[in-house]
Amino acid sequence: MKNFILLLTIICLTNPVFSQQRNVNQDESKVPVFDLPDVLLSSNGTKVTSVQQWENVRRPELLNLFMMQVYGAPYILKNSGIGVKYENLTENHQSLNGKAICKQVKITLSKKDMVREIMLLIYLPKALKENIPVFLSYNFNGNHTVQPDPEILISPALAKISTRDQSELRGSQSSRWNVEMIVDEGFAVVTACYHDVFPDKANLKHESILPLFDGYEATKSDAHAEQAIGAWGSGYRIIMDYIESEKVFDAKRVALMGHSRQGKAALWAGAQDPRFSIVISNNSGCGGAALSKRRFGETVDLITTSFPHWFCPAFTVYANNEDALPIDQHELIALIAPRPVYIASAEEDLWADPKGEFLSGAYAGSVYKLYGLKGLETEKMPPVHAPIMNHVGYHIRSGIHDVTDYDWQQYMKFAKKHWGMNKF
Repeated sequence: MKNFILLLTIICLTNPVFSQQRNVNQDESKVPVFDLPDVLLSSNGTKVTSVQQWENVRRPELLNLFMMQVYGAPYILKNSGIGVKYENLTENHQSLNGKAICKQVKITLSKKDMVREIMLLIYLPKALKENIPVFLSYNFNGNHTVQPDPEILISPALAKISTRDQSELRGSQSSRWNVEMIVDEGFAVVTACYHDVFPDKANLKHESILPLFDGYEATKSDAHAEQAIGAWGSGYRIIMDYIESEKVFDAKRVALMGHSRQGKAALWAGAQDPRFSIVISNNSGCGGAALSKRRFGETVDLITTSFPHWFCPAFTVYANNEDALPIDQHELIALIAPRPVYIASAEEDLWADPKGEFLSGAYAGSVYKLYGLKGLETEKMPPVHAPIMNHVGYHIRSGIHDVTDYDWQQYMKFAKKHWGMNKF
């Protein structure tokens, strides 16, 4: 996606005709006047003033709206008749110069003659034996791109996406995955390639995990049917089930971090599943943390045209029609309350609308206040490299659409603060 965004941004900046035709705006002065829905105003006009009202009335309303209008109604794994098997494939106790244990685990999902496999790559600090806090995140190009280790297995799902020799890509994404730094701070890293869950092409839904679920055939063409982002969110929950099954992890301290399109999936998964005790959005943009009604950078029209398989078909109704949206992304952030949530932007990543990402965090703060917790406590964006770390956290860093060591350093500080970790 990074290459696509860079190319499209160049086109937008150098081709005014394209920009005008596709309604691409990266000028703050041209953001239209818009009205955001009140996160604490229920559909019958009642003002929400208590945690009980939020949890019993308003929160279910908003969750249902996001299901029906944006991400699709999720299929349920429990009692679905899907077989789940965990298999330890490899275990290296001398990884990262002897600092870490590197494990590879295969999750096999099966139903009748249908099988799907999710390959996990796990790094554990050797200094800790159990109850290790976890950062969980998808990678984009395969586990073997996370580190140059020749023992890391190549996911079979990648063959559905590309005919390229995958061995050439070993370690190619290691700049996003400073696992040694993370392990040194006392955290485990659990990652899987997102293509294992839903190969990221519009015509490959049938190769995803979704056909395993009851009701898939009857609803797969429905306007409110779950698509790729919903499936990736379900994949996170499936991996969380595995984490809960292993005593080496502290399942009460799992931070779900997603970058770009996976930031969208992380926020959606975190909104649905309270087992993720911290949820982190890195440059998630439109359909993630950024406010849709601002129409800045990538818009509903652009994203549903370029990636029609990400959202439920009903979301396309709001292309060039954002004012009709009954919800916006500040309410997605609010659905994570009272758990800590962190939003990160990049200064040059105008496509993802950094200000819109920040404002979503700011406007979610009223729900955190119901719980007696601090949100961002300001509607003024902080300077570059000046993080805010309340129960809602935010930073904007210099640079482009990416995941950097700076980002990970802030996420670890945030996790340590909220998990009471001083030293390990």
